[in-house]
Amino acid sequence: MSGTTTAVVVMDVLNTYDHEDAEALAANVETTIDPIVRLIDKARRADVELIFVNDNHGDFSASRDDLVRRALAGKRPDLVQPLVPPGNFAFLPKVRHSVFYGTPLEYALNREGIETVVLAGQVTEQCVLYSALDAYVREFSVRVAVDAVAAIHDDLGEAALRMMERNMRAELLPAGDCL
Repeated sequence: MSGTTTAVVVMDVLNTYDHEDAEALAANVETTIDPIVRLIDKARRADVELIFVNDNHGDFSASRDDLVRRALAGKRPDLVQPLVPPGNFAFLPKVRHSVFYGTPLEYALNREGIETVVLAGQVTEQCVLYSALDAYVREFSVRVAVDAVAAIHDDLGEAALRMMERNMRAELLPAGDCL
């Protein structure tokens, strides 16, 4: 057990960037790399639970290593390499938008006595939004590292952040202030 009641959940950073919205997303991901790296480093130094959750894109046999390999072989390995999940931290594959859907995340957080989840990663108006909602309905406090989440569409990303703040009581903070 980490001794803290906060966990950092980094989602969907293993992306091949070969989908319809990849170019728009990649442009926004570029600005999130350093804040995510700093958040991960701070979590590691503070002995905060650090959990990586990534879409398996329907390949239920894919391991962490498979997803890393595919992402690094994709169109933007420069956006993936700094965020490759270290092997000694929890890594959960997910099947849909929310980090809770079809994963043991809720069980793992409850087992460790986690009360607050800090969300970082991709995509603000999709996976981050739905994960924040699922955390909220499970009665976790939610913090969103606003400089460590990337949207495909800036306007939808901003709207999603406002929804998280208003409807889910999420704290919107710079990554450096989340822990």
